[in-house]
Amino acid sequence: MSLNLSGVFPPIPTPFDADGNFLRDKLKSNIEKWNATGVHGYVVLGSNGEYVLLSEDEKCAVWETARAAIPREKTFFAGAGADSTHAALALVKHAARIGADAAMVVTPYYYKPQLNAAALIAHYRAIADASPIPIILYSVPAYTGLDLDAAIVIELAKHPNIVGIKDSAGNLGKYSEMIRAVRADFALISGTFGVFYPALCVGAKGCVTALGNIAPRACVELFDAFHAGNHARAKEIQLRLYASNAAVTSRWGVPGVKAALDLIGDYYGGPPRLPLRALGEEDKNALRKIMQEAGVLK
Repeated sequence: MSLNLSGVFPPIPTPFDADGNFLRDKLKSNIEKWNATGVHGYVVLGSNGEYVLLSEDEKCAVWETARAAIPREKTFFAGAGADSTHAALALVKHAARIGADAAMVVTPYYYKPQLNAAALIAHYRAIADASPIPIILYSVPAYTGLDLDAAIVIELAKHPNIVGIKDSAGNLGKYSEMIRAVRADFALISGTFGVFYPALCVGAKGCVTALGNIAPRACVELFDAFHAGNHARAKEIQLRLYASNAAVTSRWGVPGVKAALDLIGDYYGGPPRLPLRALGEEDKNALRKIMQEAGVLK
């Protein structure tokens, strides 16, 4: 298939039992249900997949399970970053063998004082040179404390095997600067629903959003409304779902996503893996109210 970088791509959570064991059947069941919602693909083992809390063997098991459940017409992005260039490339190659369509590679961050522009450019070029599948840059400064600035992205976009960036900072000025300067087929994908509609207005191709796990049809409806020229409808959905998105991102994060899935009832959320902790009843009740007010939960 040709690589589709346009649309709504939920960063799906990894289901665990109470002891922290990966539940293959629950992941398969969740994906089968999301397949019917119109989403255009999935990020498997992004931040919402708790990828930093999994061993390499577990990461491969999650990818294999997801690959079997994701239809070939939907894009399968494998989250495959690591602090070591060598380790990141090994993961990328394994994801390619499993059948991922592209690898989404988060910035290294541990040796932050030394990770200047030259180091980051060298890291991504080395991976892209040797990767058998296309590379998507992934910048999530809220978690890594390190932002891929526009100048770095513009330089990396010159590499033919680096085809886009998922940028979770939501800086529309930076989005505009990058889109203006990169090649036409380089995709800027918003990493947050918080700016989904305005990001589309400045030229973003789509969105990787935690909210896509919880309200996938509404996210797809916003995308479709924008492309149909129905800006009033797209804006209405953006504003109505803003609080729900904030609840499962900046406020409660992965535990919030999983709690929301359990509240909906059609999906399995389950507990996060330690050191993340499940929401208590007070927070769960607050989340329920936010979802009800947005129409996400009846």
